[in-house]
Amino acid sequence: MTSFYLPDLGEGLQEAEIVSWHVSQGDRVVANQPLVSVETQKAVVEVPSPQSGTIVKLYGAPGDIIEVGAKLVDYDGEARKDKGAVVGELPTGKVAPSKASPAVRALAKELGIELVKITGTGPGGSITIEDLKNAGGVAGAGTPFEPLRGARRAMARNMSRAGAQAVPATLTGEANIDHWPQGSDATMYLIRAIAAGVKAEPALNAWFDGQKMTRQLHRHIDLGLAMDTRDGLFVPTLRDITNRSDKALRDSLERLKKDVTARTVPPEELRGQTITLSNFGMIGGRHSAMIVVPPQVAILGAGRVEPRAVVDDGKVRVARIMPLSLTFDHRAVTGGEAGRFFNAVIENMEKSGD
Repeated sequence: MTSFYLPDLGEGLQEAEIVSWHVSQGDRVVANQPLVSVETQKAVVEVPSPQSGTIVKLYGAPGDIIEVGAKLVDYDGEARKDKGAVVGELPTGKVAPSKASPAVRALAKELGIELVKITGTGPGGSITIEDLKNAGGVAGAGTPFEPLRGARRAMARNMSRAGAQAVPATLTGEANIDHWPQGSDATMYLIRAIAAGVKAEPALNAWFDGQKMTRQLHRHIDLGLAMDTRDGLFVPTLRDITNRSDKALRDSLERLKKDVTARTVPPEELRGQTITLSNFGMIGGRHSAMIVVPPQVAILGAGRVEPRAVVDDGKVRVARIMPLSLTFDHRAVTGGEAGRFFNAVIENMEKSGD
């Protein structure tokens, strides 16, 4: 018995989705006969058999995502040597037609490129858009697609889920923080302001189940802190922010930052957030319509602090202003609840540091 594994499909991809099988268990196949169609991020391609033999077992069903190197087929037959990294050989002495998807053929025709003059680098020698680019036919085609992994893959899934489930609404405002001492820890002020907002309106420190139409209010605030990294977005959790000292919170915050940077943050520290803070102004931007990730119902964002003209006792002066944005899931939070929370946050920030 021999086995065939999903070959390198090119384009830097490490996985593919099974679209359909062209053979069944017990079928007799010959070399180069199509076995299965798989979908990559760019196209649906056929994977041919690298040998002749009888199919003993197929691995995976339509819709399954399989990684390069995973087993596809078991054969009852002798394996022949396969010189290619991908899929078998064409019989010698015959001129095979160029293999290309309809999209590639249409683009080649539009660009006036003869496919017979191009050596394909895709599965089974098929011609890809990248091959057209290398032939000088496609300008600015960009780098090949690559699969999302780790934090970026998790972020993509979470954002897709949030976009499909939540019904977001956003309030924007600003806080005058000119009285804060120079060098103040803005994150700590924001943490305390969120605690004040939850005290005024507990409805934003909650989880909501849209399927069951149930809501759970939390006694403690477990604050998610959005952290940007080269590998994607991490949201570690700062536990019970109301009942801990500033020093304890700062120590925990620094530990979380180090753990995220070193990729040693424990999985339990990335779960259980009851409300989230995004201090995106440290990078740039004034206001933002952010994404609420269920089961949470709210996220507060802080924009870039800028000097702005304000009116104080009938006189115009320049003060440091922090823009604020609050996005909430309108399925579980009313506009009034969001407004009361937001007002309490701003009031706390404008009184803190006095």
